[in-house]
Amino acid sequence: KFEGAGVAAIIYTDIDRDGVLTGINWDATIDLADAVSIPVIASGGLASIADIVRMTMPDAQKLEGAISGRALYDGRIDPAEALAILQVRPATETRS
Repeated sequence: KFEGAGVAAIIYTDIDRDGVLTGINWDATIDLADAVSIPVIASGGLASIADIVRMTMPDAQKLEGAISGRALYDGRIDPAEALAILQVRPATETRS
């Protein structure tokens, strides 16, 4: 339905995790990315560089990216390190 309505991408936010640094809801986020053909961006709970590394795993390759708030502001995530990790991800059909 999203694709047919002209939606270009989906930001999936687990509001129970938003701002509390408990980690991204990987199961729900990956399930959504697998169910649609448009890019999905993870949001809510991103806590550390480990979450960025998790995005490089094969089952998370369809994710377009992630949104960081508190972890970035608190210094838990170094932006340069995060970008360096993500730049080595192979391109997929939804990401190019």
